[in-house]
Amino acid sequence: MGIFLEEIERVKTISKEDFYNKYVKKQKPVVIEQLTVDWPAYEKWHLNYIKEVAGEKIVPLYDDRPVSHEDGFNEAHAKMKMSDYIDLLQSKPTNYRIFLYNLMKEVPSLARDFKWPDIGLRLVKQLPMLFFGGENSKVFMHFDIDYSNILHFHFHGEKRCMLFTPNATPYMYKVPYSLIAREDIDFDNPDFEQWPALEQVKGLVCNLKHGEMLYMPEGYWHYMKYVTPGFSMSLRAFPRKPLNLLKAIYNVFFMRHYDNFMRKRKGQAWIDYKNEQAILRTNKKLNKEVSIK
Repeated sequence: MGIFLEEIERVKTISKEDFYNKYVKKQKPVVIEQLTVDWPAYEKWHLNYIKEVAGEKIVPLYDDRPVSHEDGFNEAHAKMKMSDYIDLLQSKPTNYRIFLYNLMKEVPSLARDFKWPDIGLRLVKQLPMLFFGGENSKVFMHFDIDYSNILHFHFHGEKRCMLFTPNATPYMYKVPYSLIAREDIDFDNPDFEQWPALEQVKGLVCNLKHGEMLYMPEGYWHYMKYVTPGFSMSLRAFPRKPLNLLKAIYNVFFMRHYDNFMRKRKGQAWIDYKNEQAILRTNKKLNKEVSIK
């Protein structure tokens, strides 16, 4: 038996007012199925098209290896020509992913393929980042450093998205001074004997298909698994809650730099300490609640 998961609500289309009042204001996820049908990207954005327009670009790749003190913040594990990477995606499963890549800066014509949606969020008007993954590749459980409200669009194939509210944080085995849960947890099929706190959480889930958009409210944990090879794009809006804005500022200007400093100073011992603390702090919270009950 896995984590209790509830399907995320879906709508085909929605007005700006309804989206804001029913979902943004209430900080509730939703899938909008037809938001992109009038975008050129809806017809064009498949892997072969990306290969055609960006095949010569050298792209950074990430795999699912555990965090190491030798890796810089978001430092790539490998590099490859985009055409070779897409050939790899389409030929066999691979753990290599492209993460937070500003492909539109490299290939400006891609920016003409999407429209900034008028949907009740004040979106940050910088070029959006793209994410690519192969069949069964996973993006570890995390939340975003800037606590943004995120519109996450998927193209080519299917992607499974699992979300948890910020209220689940005490039970997620969060690694201190980072934005991730313990990387050795299999969120598809967790071992509750090893990770008992996860029995306390309830998650949300959806399978995004080509052209569909998932709204992820600020601070939500998310874990992504590519059911088929494909790619996604995120548009962002700053956090609405003042406390989350302060947390974002802390993460960007203090936490990230402190973590990098400690990695350089203490090496793998710092990573091991953080992973141990993730268990100790979570179990302390769990035991305190059990004793109260």
